[in-house]
Amino acid sequence: MDTPSAPSNFLRAIIEEDLRSNKNDGRVCTRFPPEPNGFLHIGHAKSICLNFGLARDYGGRCHLRFDDTNPGKEDPVYVNSIKEDVRWLGFDWGEHLYHASDYFDRLHDFAVELITKGKAYVCSLCAEDTRLYRGTLTEPGKNSPYRDRSVEENLDLFSRMRAGEFPEGAHILRAKIDMASPNMNMRDPALYRILHQEHQNTKNAWCIYPMYDFAHGLSDSLEHITHSICTLEFADHKPLYDWLLDQLDVPSRPVQYEFNRLNINYTVTSKRKLKNLVDGGVVAGWDDPRMPTISGLRRRGFPPAAIRDFCERIGVSRSDSCVDMGVLENCVRENLDAAAPRAMAVLRPIKLIIENYPEDKEEFFELANHPKNPEMGSRKVGFSREIFIEAEDFMENPPGKYFRLSPGREVRLRGAYLVTCQDVLKKSDGTIMAVICTYDPESRGGDAPDGRKVKGTLHWVGARHCAQAEVRLYDRLFTVESPGKDADFLTQINAASLEVLTDCKVEKSLIQAAPEARFQFERQGFFCADRHDHGPGRPVFNRTVTLRDSWSKTAK
Repeated sequence: MDTPSAPSNFLRAIIEEDLRSNKNDGRVCTRFPPEPNGFLHIGHAKSICLNFGLARDYGGRCHLRFDDTNPGKEDPVYVNSIKEDVRWLGFDWGEHLYHASDYFDRLHDFAVELITKGKAYVCSLCAEDTRLYRGTLTEPGKNSPYRDRSVEENLDLFSRMRAGEFPEGAHILRAKIDMASPNMNMRDPALYRILHQEHQNTKNAWCIYPMYDFAHGLSDSLEHITHSICTLEFADHKPLYDWLLDQLDVPSRPVQYEFNRLNINYTVTSKRKLKNLVDGGVVAGWDDPRMPTISGLRRRGFPPAAIRDFCERIGVSRSDSCVDMGVLENCVRENLDAAAPRAMAVLRPIKLIIENYPEDKEEFFELANHPKNPEMGSRKVGFSREIFIEAEDFMENPPGKYFRLSPGREVRLRGAYLVTCQDVLKKSDGTIMAVICTYDPESRGGDAPDGRKVKGTLHWVGARHCAQAEVRLYDRLFTVESPGKDADFLTQINAASLEVLTDCKVEKSLIQAAPEARFQFERQGFFCADRHDHGPGRPVFNRTVTLRDSWSKTAK
């Protein structure tokens, strides 16, 4: 087997040692086990890339398994979005799509086995008393008064729970471990609870459902997973994971390994908080381009290759840390700088009239689609007497070192001509209607035949050869690095996280761009055609990232 090209980490070292010793008969089998109670976010992307990437690099396979043990919070919409996100990131589970619900019969049998062995019991404490009996981090718990029920009584009660005889909360099935354990997860944890809720897969076949900690390791075993890779918050759950496998007659013995979860500044990745943003109308859905969800990043224009590159760059360790959002944005910039064709778009237009250019004339300039990649070809851009430029590219009374257009100053129109400002037309209220210029006919292509130097170069679009578009300028959703740390995260929303411009002028060819097509709008940033709203009758573009990291400058 070839040595993987990805950077080494402790998980790769473990797998390579397992392969050298022929552990698991030389197999590598991982899994990505999302709960379908929301959309996946950038933290899940790291886990996807890790689990599928390790399986790929070591000749194994990775399962996609839905942890669908909590029917009240799950939805087929979430299931479909998860499948779509994993595929979009570039991974495929093939025939290995599974659900915890596929194993409900087997999991029930395991629960009965634990009861029969005296390792589990039906507890009838109410939820409040269960919490009180559990103890605290500094005080041991107390045994439930129902802990010593006989095997026969437990089997009978569990059977009646299964038959739907009891209301929710009347009983739970608990493991019989150690109420004095310093690890709270080992203090007789719940294994099954009563839920009279319809399940998206099993419908009304069940009214008792396994807890995550019970279903997870046993599902791994049933699927013959070799390396069960979880984030660090599950480290305290590992003793229970191992205890269950040790007590039961299981078909395989997977091993759980923990790695650091992905934390990024200026964002939140808690599903609960993300759902609050959606339900509260702070954002326009799970795929709002300001959301750190994979579908949100996709709609904003982040390429899947850039996300994979980011996940590889930040690495894998056993120590939690917080990654700067700028690292992700720079991965996106690098990818798009190499891959995105160029185009011209004027976001806040003012008209420029070239008074010595013939009114009935038009011509077309051949502009490269990418300055460093001739294979991307070129396009024709129409030019006539009236064009649009950015409002910020003209100032009547400019400060020093302002090299754009101003009265009496000459600038270059990108790929076209040199023009000089002669006058300004204004409305009665003083707002600018148009800038009057003259052009040098000998400077076609943007260079003066006499060799004179011009410092300013402006992008533009021809008034006859442009289309009107909506452009959405997205920015970070929060104003602070750690939302929610010192205040309610909903009070730290960035009011300027979205600005919608409806009178933008873009090259006419852009109205034919396919949804999700990505471009660099010259001097503006990287943009993509909106996945849902863009079309020939209504061009809509989202700003993916600016050309430079403006946030780091602001912070300094």
